[in-house]
Amino acid sequence: MKELFSISSRKAHGGTKGTKRIRNKNSVISVPLCEIFFGICIVFMLFMPVALHSQEEFGDFDEGFGSFGDFGDFGSGGFGVSSSSGPSVRISGRVSAELTGFLYDFGSPEKAGNTSLGDIFTGHLNFEAAGSAAQAVINLKLSPVFDGSSPVELDEAYVRTFFGPVSITGGFRKLTWGKADSFGPLDLINPLDFTDLTKLSDPQSIKLARPMIHAAWSLGAFSRLEAVFVPWFQGQQFDSSGRWTPRQMRELRAGANLVMDMAVVYEGFDPDVAKQILMNLNKQIDSGDIYPETYTLQYAQGGLRFTTTTGSSDLGFQYYFGRLHRPAVTGFSLHPEALVPNIAYNYYHHIGVDFARVIRGFNLRTEMGANITGDLDGRDGTVENPALVWSLGFDRDIVWGINLNLQGTGRLTLFHGRINNNPLLDCEAGTDLSSTRITGIVSRKFLRDELELKTTALWGIEDRDFLIMPALIWTWNDVSTELSMGFFGGDRRGELGQYSDDCFIKVMLSYRF
Repeated sequence: MKELFSISSRKAHGGTKGTKRIRNKNSVISVPLCEIFFGICIVFMLFMPVALHSQEEFGDFDEGFGSFGDFGDFGSGGFGVSSSSGPSVRISGRVSAELTGFLYDFGSPEKAGNTSLGDIFTGHLNFEAAGSAAQAVINLKLSPVFDGSSPVELDEAYVRTFFGPVSITGGFRKLTWGKADSFGPLDLINPLDFTDLTKLSDPQSIKLARPMIHAAWSLGAFSRLEAVFVPWFQGQQFDSSGRWTPRQMRELRAGANLVMDMAVVYEGFDPDVAKQILMNLNKQIDSGDIYPETYTLQYAQGGLRFTTTTGSSDLGFQYYFGRLHRPAVTGFSLHPEALVPNIAYNYYHHIGVDFARVIRGFNLRTEMGANITGDLDGRDGTVENPALVWSLGFDRDIVWGINLNLQGTGRLTLFHGRINNNPLLDCEAGTDLSSTRITGIVSRKFLRDELELKTTALWGIEDRDFLIMPALIWTWNDVSTELSMGFFGGDRRGELGQYSDDCFIKVMLSYRF
């Protein structure tokens, strides 16, 4: 076995073996069979509280849901049923007609003729049921079927039970930690799906729900202690061959070609065998089978979080032990019949603190944390170095009804001077000492708040790249229309600048119920 090539890959799709593949246009989404089984069990569990409490008095719908807090993105509409002999039930959702076009595709008649305008239809269907001692939630994503895949995807599904001040939740969930509005360094439990970058203005929509057990204990009126256990792991999801394929994935394929060329020239490999090996590797990249099997207890994660209010300040402290969602890639191992990328998800300990307070009209939010990996001296090239992470932001109405939401997020790599510049030896070769991104949202409402002008911007300081997304949104009762655009630019080696040819325009009509 010989180490022939290495490439630094910051993020990749966390696919595994033993999964059912669902292909949807340019992206490949993996649905593990164990998750499907787990989901069936959760759906069964959702109706257990109904059976257990069918003979009890539940009260009316408004009372049942008034004390449970945040149930997720169910919109302001919905309809429910309740009675004195059964639980409160609520159904809500959103149906959207959407067209997305890419400016580069209209550069010539040939490109325009071959372009696609997206799925056109998307939907969300949400079910809530609540009794005196339990609550159940199922959120579904709906999409058209053009390629034989399933039109229904499980977005969230969990059951929550109440034991006095303690609540216990089990199932597929999107759990938010920290105070940052978007992509905060302390919000680290759920991985993100980057297979469609037109959704970057809505961080919650690209979160991937994970199976977890979550317990929360209310300590008086202003304090809360949380514990979470995640039995399996999944990394970030990326497009492997479509429009949103990251540069690192393309370099991975190019590196494999280079390795096999070297093997043919210097190692005497049969060219036909080398060609077949490359074909097999590309199939594995497309399917996600190049990544480690992570659906075992070896990849279990867990953490604690304590939040409290002191005076007018909100404080949070947390500890988490898990795996970095970015894989460490340190080369290829060449076998007689296969080329295997050396990929690992590094474990780490995370310690974080957050703070929020309103000061002179500014809603301030800040986060600070440390990610402590196994490379405590910075000399192990197969493991990412420890790092300090931070976030600082605020929102405020400034002048003429304009609202500004501004946030800076960054990462400082420790022992950076010990990182080897040879990608054959270090998974962080070529990375900067720091990584900083500024996110800003400027919005203004008109016509009794029915019309909104909004611009979202992301700026990578070290990468020298950006994404600007202006939008015009008109809302009338439960119906809304939106015209938005996205402009990528800057250095083509940056995480955003590499998509400079993928500027887009989107038109959407939505109805919430």
